[in-house]
Amino acid sequence: MKKVIRWGWVSVMTLALVGLSASCGKGDKKKGGESIDSLETRVEKVRTEPVVKQEIERDVECTAVLEGYETMNVSPSLTGIIEKRYKDVGDRVSTGDLLVRMDQNQLIQAKLNLSNLETEMKRMDALLAGGNVTQQTYDKTKMAYDQAKQQVEFLQNNTFFKATFPGVVSARNYESGELFNGARPILTVVQLNMLKTIINVPEIYFPKIKTGMKLDILSDIYPDTKFPAVIETIYPTIDVATHTFQCKVKIPNGSMKLRPGMYVHTSVNVGKVKVLAVPYQSVLKLTGSNERYLFLNNGGVAKRVTVEAGQRFNRYVEVISDEVIEGAEVVTQGQARLIDGVELLVMSGTYEEEANSKSNVTVDSAAVK
Repeated sequence: MKKVIRWGWVSVMTLALVGLSASCGKGDKKKGGESIDSLETRVEKVRTEPVVKQEIERDVECTAVLEGYETMNVSPSLTGIIEKRYKDVGDRVSTGDLLVRMDQNQLIQAKLNLSNLETEMKRMDALLAGGNVTQQTYDKTKMAYDQAKQQVEFLQNNTFFKATFPGVVSARNYESGELFNGARPILTVVQLNMLKTIINVPEIYFPKIKTGMKLDILSDIYPDTKFPAVIETIYPTIDVATHTFQCKVKIPNGSMKLRPGMYVHTSVNVGKVKVLAVPYQSVLKLTGSNERYLFLNNGGVAKRVTVEAGQRFNRYVEVISDEVIEGAEVVTQGQARLIDGVELLVMSGTYEEEANSKSNVTVDSAAVK
């Protein structure tokens, strides 16, 4: 009898422990913050629309920094004393204006040497005509004369510096009387009535960009003004790192509102293209990042897909993703409550229609009683 009682007590305790373990373990496993049992039974009501292909006018957005169309650095090829600096920062200059005069000693010596050789050449011409000098001697004197002329021209250009275009002095690094050592230019002149900028365009549009294409330059400083511009040069190579190519844009600036160094943006129209489009409200943004995503109806189950948002038009936005194809069902309402793998119940109509239908239901007071 004692043996039977002992085994019965053990059996009861074993069953109790098994039941306790089963009750404690139920629903422990989680998926996305919810238990597996909860996820399997959860059904979210949503509305969907098919992904469509639409033809749009493609505008490629570009940003850039303005530069003077021409820039002149007054930087002599020889070191020497700066005799006179005629312009300072902010001064406007016209074509031909004298900017800097350097020490003239070398130029004066070169001119004297040239004058002597000119006299010698006249004498050699007369001797050669009379047959009183050899051709070799004549050629030697002629070579010395030509070299002297080049030396005078070189020193002339490096002693008197004149503006080659209208502009404004943007930098000054030396004063009159200082020794120019070649480290920095004496003055810098930039053109203001004509500007340029370089824009980078994705390589896929290389066949569509042509010289002479017109576009508008926009600046946040003048939000209501468009500055007409034209693509002047298309660079012939593609950057292997960014897969873009460069275009030089010429910008008339008669109003003088724009200045070199300003940050601007523009858009280049590359014609009509077909893109995949979804209602813009179906694309969600991950908090704290630039990641965009949407949910597809994948056989009655929510599928989260990361996308790149492109150009927006009307109520649609272009989406770029290898997982999104034409005709796929994208969740357009109710997507904020979804997580990947949740079962979907696709409703017809709109939320507004459903709300109106509920508000039109009448209650029979007699039946309630």
